[in-house]
Amino acid sequence: MRPSTPRRRRGDQPGGTPPPGHSPSNPMTPAGVVPPETAPVGDLGTIVDQETTSDRPWLVIVWNDPINLMSFVTFVLQKLFGYSKEKATGLMLDIHHKGRAVVSSGTQERAELDVYRLHEHGLWATMEQSG
Repeated sequence: MRPSTPRRRRGDQPGGTPPPGHSPSNPMTPAGVVPPETAPVGDLGTIVDQETTSDRPWLVIVWNDPINLMSFVTFVLQKLFGYSKEKATGLMLDIHHKGRAVVSSGTQERAELDVYRLHEHGLWATMEQSG
């Protein structure tokens, strides 16, 4: 039995076929990625659509789940958003009875942060753009 040697991939040997995704002009660019200097520029309609959609706020939605206690959901809403006990309780009851409630709105970045923080506390939360 011969000693085991590490297997070579295609292109590891000089003169071999380059591995998939290898770009001879730029060896650091993976397959399917367009370098920024050659990336296509959107047309005016696309740019205008992006600007008008960014004006609409993002909504953070907390969904009902069978795991978390109602008192815990109220506590998390108070802690993360600074809501009064009454407001947090009202939102929790909406989540419980209606299956969901919008707990905050704002920029996309803020909504992403809120969803992340809710996930850290074990709540099921998503975000969507209003409209």
